[in-house]
Amino acid sequence: MITINNLSFKYGKKEILSDISMTLEAGKIYGLLGENGVGKTTLLKLVCGLQKPFSGNCTVHGENPFSRTPSFLSRLYYLPEDLEYIQLDMSAAQFAKLNAPFYPKFDYDKFQTILNEFSVDAEKKLNKLSHGQTKKAAIAFALATNVDLLLMDEPSNGLDIPSKTLFRQVMAEYCLDTTCTVISTHQVRDLENLIDPIIILDNRAVLLNESLERISEKLYFGLHSSVPADALYSEPTLGGYLCVSENPGTGESRVNLEALFNTTMRNKEKIQKLFALNNEHVSDSSLRSE
Repeated sequence: MITINNLSFKYGKKEILSDISMTLEAGKIYGLLGENGVGKTTLLKLVCGLQKPFSGNCTVHGENPFSRTPSFLSRLYYLPEDLEYIQLDMSAAQFAKLNAPFYPKFDYDKFQTILNEFSVDAEKKLNKLSHGQTKKAAIAFALATNVDLLLMDEPSNGLDIPSKTLFRQVMAEYCLDTTCTVISTHQVRDLENLIDPIIILDNRAVLLNESLERISEKLYFGLHSSVPADALYSEPTLGGYLCVSENPGTGESRVNLEALFNTTMRNKEKIQKLFALNNEHVSDSSLRSE
């Protein structure tokens, strides 16, 4: 689906991304995590062709995104954090009627169903809705396009707590198995139980790009009465301390995304080395099996 090789990008002399390489597959909801300013939005814009790489390359279905061909654009939808592109003097239904023809697989019934679940009036002008309701209408349209690649930049910003829960439910129910979905956020808890694999960006580099299964194989998330000496990260919580340490091989645990993010940020080199060794082990095993 998406292949990124040695990708770098600069704004003037300031390097935002440096020598990024990764492959993203269809049928997964990737969580692109990182603090503000680390290049999450820039990476999404490079993937959808709104920015041109300084060096390296990115291809989507074998196409160069920056060419922005009609066939490419009809298979991709980018939902930015800022909704200024939406014509607020029209209703959600009018917006869909105007823009849906650009997406051959757009599903009007799906659009209306999601609006209903979000309690958004399709016939009410968007400038009469709250920011949160307008955001929900934009999310509903994005999902109804049924594109092969769906990019969402901070989609939960502007949503209240009940709406964030509903957002996760809607995403889990209506994202297609054939779609590669990439959701960027710095609010890690908003995407709990939704995203897998996890990509963590920091200071121009990819610190982590792994599935939850592999993360659970290498790291152990547990509750302790005191902080173990080998803990990579700990935080006080009800009943003791939530601690993250290397998995000793005694079993897997449920990954806590916020703790994972904090662990990675505080142990950058160790985490990269830990998963690099894991990948080498997987490759060696594959070679031996062949």
